[in-house]
Amino acid sequence: MTYAVNGSCPDDEHLAQKLLLRGCEALPRRRCRPAASPDYVEPFPHPMCLWTTPSDNSVVWTAYTCKNYDCLINRKHRQKGFDDCKDCFDLEGREKSRWTATESHGSLDFTIDEVLATKPPGTIRIGLDIGGGVATFAIRMMQRNITIVTTSMNLNGPFNSFIASRGVVPLYISISQRLPFFDNTLDIVHSMHVLSNWIPTTLLHFLLFDVYRVLRPGGLFWLDHFFCSGDQLEKVYAPVIESVGFNKLKWVVGRKLDRGPELQEMYLSALLEKPLKNSR
Repeated sequence: MTYAVNGSCPDDEHLAQKLLLRGCEALPRRRCRPAASPDYVEPFPHPMCLWTTPSDNSVVWTAYTCKNYDCLINRKHRQKGFDDCKDCFDLEGREKSRWTATESHGSLDFTIDEVLATKPPGTIRIGLDIGGGVATFAIRMMQRNITIVTTSMNLNGPFNSFIASRGVVPLYISISQRLPFFDNTLDIVHSMHVLSNWIPTTLLHFLLFDVYRVLRPGGLFWLDHFFCSGDQLEKVYAPVIESVGFNKLKWVVGRKLDRGPELQEMYLSALLEKPLKNSR
């Protein structure tokens, strides 16, 4: 796409996102200035920013159906069909209670503290949340002095801007791209719902090995509510996950009923560990 050097960049977020979803670089480096809201408002200070909806003037809304945060917060009342993140922007709704339980009682909902308790205190310090919505997981981990980078796309909403407004780091990449971290560096990788049966099996296999690559020996992979149909889990996905070489610390399977029992969908929540030794 052409543009004037030293001028304004074209409004091409839709194009950039299409490229990302195909595993390409979004756009090359350019010598132009991206648009910003003409009435930009500074973010709220910490800790207010963690649970306060940012100003509408912090976002350029041209790429989205909604043109303000009130629209995004209330779309759960208007939007038909299943969408796991249609209420993500409502910080007073479901987001407020995510990862706040103190005990899982053997359920699919592992608690952060019981996950951290599987490693020596203080050794989980940095990590990644793949497809982390509006970064509530990163907020919960920040409260435990753990730094989490959150990958997110802007699928009909300014997810990356919203994440940054909350005071945590967004990473604008898709699951089709190689994770931009060096080998054996992260303490924990988490993903909830994003890694599931909608991903082609070969792509999922590549992604799981990429997670293994960036985790340090002894690092944790928290696969949170992976979903698929019942027969797929045993025949396809369990063998794919097991082939990567993780140790199983937790492996819990349960029914997924939010779209109806007739679909016979299942959830898998797993806590996996990259072997501390012989991880090659």
